[in-house]
Amino acid sequence: MPLTPTPITPDLVRGAVELEATENGLLPHRLPTWARAQVPEPQLLMAESQPSGVRLALRTAATTIELDTLPTKRVYVGVPPLPDGVYDLLVDGRLTGQGSVPGGRAVVIDMARGTFEERPGEPGTLRFEGLSTEPKDVEIWLPHGETTVLVELRTDAPVEPLPDRGRPVWLHHGSSISAGSEAGSPTTTWPARAAGLGGVDLLNLGLGGSALLDPFVGRTMRDLPADLISVKMGINLVNADVMRLRAFTAGMHGFLDTIRDGHPTTPLLVVSPIWCAIHEDTPGPLLPVTGPDGGIRFAAYGDPAERIFGKLTLRVVRRELARIVAERSASDPHLHYLDGLALYGEADAAEHPLPDDLHPDAATHLLIGDRFADMILGSGRVFDVA
Repeated sequence: MPLTPTPITPDLVRGAVELEATENGLLPHRLPTWARAQVPEPQLLMAESQPSGVRLALRTAATTIELDTLPTKRVYVGVPPLPDGVYDLLVDGRLTGQGSVPGGRAVVIDMARGTFEERPGEPGTLRFEGLSTEPKDVEIWLPHGETTVLVELRTDAPVEPLPDRGRPVWLHHGSSISAGSEAGSPTTTWPARAAGLGGVDLLNLGLGGSALLDPFVGRTMRDLPADLISVKMGINLVNADVMRLRAFTAGMHGFLDTIRDGHPTTPLLVVSPIWCAIHEDTPGPLLPVTGPDGGIRFAAYGDPAERIFGKLTLRVVRRELARIVAERSASDPHLHYLDGLALYGEADAAEHPLPDDLHPDAATHLLIGDRFADMILGSGRVFDVA
């Protein structure tokens, strides 16, 4: 049968905070317009427009689905090209297909100079076929690290928005690790993996390089509907070298205060950083270096002696986060703490080393997601989703 276009409307999209109408189609954002205007910095704008956790959610009997998108690929100067982003097709909750859209726009990033250059490109088409003729729940998860404009959806049967299945909404904020850097596909980032195992709907505010206790992120989380909330904080504060211990303590309290203004009794979990050898005892700044394979690796360039003056390291951050949560939880019984080393610790690094010394690889994302689901999501746990 011929394929019929269906307008891509907000009720067909899950996991986005806002959809921007562009000349090419709808661009999902994970921060609202007013927040993006406060710090119009290229790294933040790139990170929040990368649709980690964003998916089309449909109910349809279609056997063939086509989706036109306009992707923006990242190109790093002096580094081998990255593979095309992966789209995951879930049918009734099961991974049924994967695909990519070649071409598109590009943003050329020179990490040594801190520059971003945009290059134009054209849309491409993603096609899934051979699906069953029965009505089914269909989700198309967009590439977690590839800014994606939704251009047109076509099917051979009518489409309607996926009904509300009554699953709790989990709102999560963190760094590029939470956004899924180095994960194999959008449903295998560690938060997506945990959400799938725990039966919750993920709203992922993982922002690469930008988990910095920004007030506009706290206010965004305050105003979003959520049944479960988590904040994984620390690695970007250390590697960006943006504050010292005194400011970190006040900033963390303020961030939690803001979230609590909108969610006074919602289960709220603070997660400290996973193991990262280069920053355990060495402060930032973090700078890219060229690895033996020509790829990007990272190294810490701070002075450990400055810890006495309040310089942040991961050990310092974990200790302070544990203290803050213990202090606040005396009057806030719904506030909890998880040591990130329980998700990925020093012993894990021997078997699952960080390929670039900073980000977990695809297998480690699955490991972290499995552990988080096992420890946090389920009957009688911090996030009781029974």
